Amino acid sequence: MPSIAVVGMQWGDEGKGKVVDLLSEQALHIVRAQGGNNAGHTIVAKGVEYRFHLIPSGIISPHTKCYIGGGTVIDPKSFLEELSALTAHGIHFEERLFLSRYAHVVLPYHRLLDQLSEKAKGSAAVGTTGRGIGPCYADKTQRHGIRITDLCHPASFRHQLERLLPAKNEQLHHLGAPALALSEIYEEYAGYAESLKSYVAPVEELLYAAAKKGENILFEGAQGALLDITFGTYPFVTSSCTLAGGVCSGAGVGPSRINQTIGVAKAYTTRVGNGPFPTELTEEELACFPGHGAAREIGTTTGRKRRIGWLDTFLLRHTCALNGVDALAITKLDILDSLDSIKICTGYENTRSFPARIEELKGAKPFYETLPGWRRSTTGIESYKDLPPQAKAYVRRIEELCETPIGIISVGPEREKTLWLDRFF
Repeated sequence: MPSIAVVGMQWGDEGKGKVVDLLSEQALHIVRAQGGNNAGHTIVAKGVEYRFHLIPSGIISPHTKCYIGGGTVIDPKSFLEELSALTAHGIHFEERLFLSRYAHVVLPYHRLLDQLSEKAKGSAAVGTTGRGIGPCYADKTQRHGIRITDLCHPASFRHQLERLLPAKNEQLHHLGAPALALSEIYEEYAGYAESLKSYVAPVEELLYAAAKKGENILFEGAQGALLDITFGTYPFVTSSCTLAGGVCSGAGVGPSRINQTIGVAKAYTTRVGNGPFPTELTEEELACFPGHGAAREIGTTTGRKRRIGWLDTFLLRHTCALNGVDALAITKLDILDSLDSIKICTGYENTRSFPARIEELKGAKPFYETLPGWRRSTTGIESYKDLPPQAKAYVRRIEELCETPIGIISVGPEREKTLWLDRFF
């Protein structure tokens, strides 16, 4: 049974959506297993730009069936808005999109608590999207959550709201916010439930049946390895397991069902929000890069400019190990086209392993190698053999330092601007 997991190797925004879109041409089933509408993918296909937050980007391919697993958290309003926007692009969802009954629901108090608690932290704020994802996952682990299966049964939903809302209103009061009215939440979300019902399905059973038939399955990761709740740069992380292992628990599939893991990384490094970033560019170095707009380094979900740094292969080798990566997909090589020289981090001073303690990572001093730039456009190149020699040398050096082969190189956002070294499926 051929199945592939696509996961991010850095702090998210690596271009996973494009890689999933490309591989979707050979896959029948596409699965999102964790996270919520705090994630974002931008896909350019046949000149049309599509923006995704929760729905698997493989939905663009009309032959696919797409699934949102029980490990995700669902903001119904955002989900329905995303459906509407994609429908306007001519995408159809009937018998193609399935939502797990086990996914948890993001409610108004989750969003408020997220935003207010971040504000209260001041300079210690993590830099969340404010979408309520963290508080929803916290309720899940504390057994205070409401799931899609509960939302779709009015009596159960109302009973749980009656049980949970007083404590949430007390929390909001302590943060200086007014209380929320149970009747308003119930009526709003009961309406969402009616719109969602047609998509709710036994996702786990459907995926098991697909696997037994030997059909191609593609698992789509969200965020990146360094945002993992356990192994990321804690506490500057998201609230779910973003590693390949999280695909199994989030989708409800056994690990034997995943045959191959592709790790996606940019040809340099970026991150959004707060937290340590050892290879972040100086102001002088940043001036040599294309602007954030030209480099497509503005967040799909937040609209925030991303922080930019040199490629950190010490970090990348670490995340390849955490994910059991079989091959890398390197994206946005074209953004380096104009540079005279390119730095690549090979390690940090005074450590042989990637730091777990946040203070140590904040003080990390990278070792760099400097490679010559190629000073010519790669966006029109259609084959690896036609890359400039300096670009080939850069790519091969990444392979050497990460001890992982590269199977895909992206030289632009469009589907056709992709160099295939391995076809995978």
